[in-house]
Amino acid sequence: MATTLEVKYFNTFLLKKLKTVVNATTIPAAPYATVPHDYAAEVADDWYIEESRIRGGYNNTTVDFGVKAYVDEDNPVQQDRINTLIYSGIYNSRTGINQTNQFSVGEDITRSVDPANGSIQKLYAEDTNLIIFQEDKVSRALIDKDAIYSAEGNAAITSTKLVIGQIVPYKGDYGISTDPFSFAVYGYRKYFTDRKRGCVLRLSTAGDIVEISGYGMHDFFRDQLSASSTNKIVGGWDMHTKNYILSIQSDTTYKTLSFDESVQGWTSFFTYKPKYLVSLVSNFYSLYDYKLYLHNTGKYGTFYGTTSSAEVTVILNRDPSVVKNFKTFNYEGNDGWKLSSFTASSGDSISAINRYEPPSLTNLNTLAQLEENIFAVNFKRKENKYFANLINSSPATPGEVIWGADSSGTKGFFSTAVVTLEWNTSDSEDVNYYTKKKELFAVSSDTVESSY
Repeated sequence: MATTLEVKYFNTFLLKKLKTVVNATTIPAAPYATVPHDYAAEVADDWYIEESRIRGGYNNTTVDFGVKAYVDEDNPVQQDRINTLIYSGIYNSRTGINQTNQFSVGEDITRSVDPANGSIQKLYAEDTNLIIFQEDKVSRALIDKDAIYSAEGNAAITSTKLVIGQIVPYKGDYGISTDPFSFAVYGYRKYFTDRKRGCVLRLSTAGDIVEISGYGMHDFFRDQLSASSTNKIVGGWDMHTKNYILSIQSDTTYKTLSFDESVQGWTSFFTYKPKYLVSLVSNFYSLYDYKLYLHNTGKYGTFYGTTSSAEVTVILNRDPSVVKNFKTFNYEGNDGWKLSSFTASSGDSISAINRYEPPSLTNLNTLAQLEENIFAVNFKRKENKYFANLINSSPATPGEVIWGADSSGTKGFFSTAVVTLEWNTSDSEDVNYYTKKKELFAVSSDTVESSY
C-alpha cells in the first residue's frame, strides 16, 4: 500500500554554472553531463548554489521569496571609496522596523575625510562622537551635532539634523598605519601603533596624542615597528592588571610587552604570542591556535601550556664615574630567585649563584661535607633578606689580590645583573609551588672604590 507523508517544510535550490569546464574529458556522458562533478577543474569556481525560495533561516517552516535585489547596469562599474563614511536607516526597537539595510540616494548620507591621509582603518564610537583612524591621521566626527566657530576661533557645539556632522582632526601627524588590531581602549584613553612613524600612541581625554613609546623605549619600538619582517601587530587592554598589552610579530619571532599607566612605563616582556586580545567582565583573554585562554589565573609562568622562567635584568650604576669593586649581591623578596649572571663594565663576570636552600645538618660525617653544605654557591638568608658573595670567575688582572684560584668581586663603572626565577620540576612535591607569588622587591650590591 502507498503511504502518504505530510511534508512540514521544504526548500528549493538553484544551481548556476558560471564558466566552461576546462577538463571536459572527466565529465561523464549524458544524462549526467549537466550536473556538477568532482573533476580536476576548479569545482568551487564552476558552480554556484543559491537558496531560491526559503530565506536562509535555520529550519524555517515558511516558504517565501523574501527580499532580493537585482541590479542591471549597462556599464557595471564598482568603485571603492576608502576615505568615505556612509550611514543607513535606523532600527526602531519599539516598533521592530529595521531600516539598516536602506541607503537613500536622495539624501546626503556620505562624509569623506582627506584622501591624502590614506584609507580609513578603524572606527570607534564614543558618546556622540565617532573617532576615525586613517593611515596617517586621527579625526573626530560629530554625530547629530555640529561646531560653530567664533571670530576668536573658539568652537561652540550646536545640535543639527545632520547624522554625521563636521569632521575635526586631532593635533599631530599620527595615524594607525595599516594595523587596526593594535587598537585598545580603556575609559577615555585609546592606544594604538603607528608603524610608519615607529611609535606607540595614546589618545587621551584632552584630545592630545602622546608617544608612550618615548617612555624609555623609543629606540626599541622604532626598530621593531619599522622592521621588514614585522607582519602583524596585536593590541589589547588587560582589565585585570590595568595594562596595555602589545605584541609585535613576524613569522618566526615576536615581542609581547605591557605598558602600565600607574608608573608611566613599559614594565614587562611576556613569552606568549597571541592571535587576538580582549577583556570581558574584568577578565583578560587571548586567542591562540583557535583556542580561548584566560590569563592571570592558574600556574605562574605558564602560557598556552608551556612553562617559562621569569627573568629580571638590573643595571647597578651608583656613582657612574667611579670604578668600583662589586663585592656582594643582595635582594629583598621571596625565595626561589637565582643570579644567572653578573657582568661588570670591565668584562669581569661571576659564576651563577643558585637560589636559597635551607642548610641541612643531617648525614654530615666529615668536616669537608659540613663545609660544602654551609658554603654552597647559593643565596644565604639573613634577617629575611637574601645575599651572596661575588666570586670573580674571570682571569686575574695584574696586581689583583686573589685567594687561591678565586678573586672576590668584579670591577667596573657599572654592572649588569640577571636575576632568574625557574619553575623547576624538582619542586613538584610542593603542589602549591606553581601558584605561589614570587616577588622581587629590591636589589642592591655592596661596593668599594677600586684600589688601583
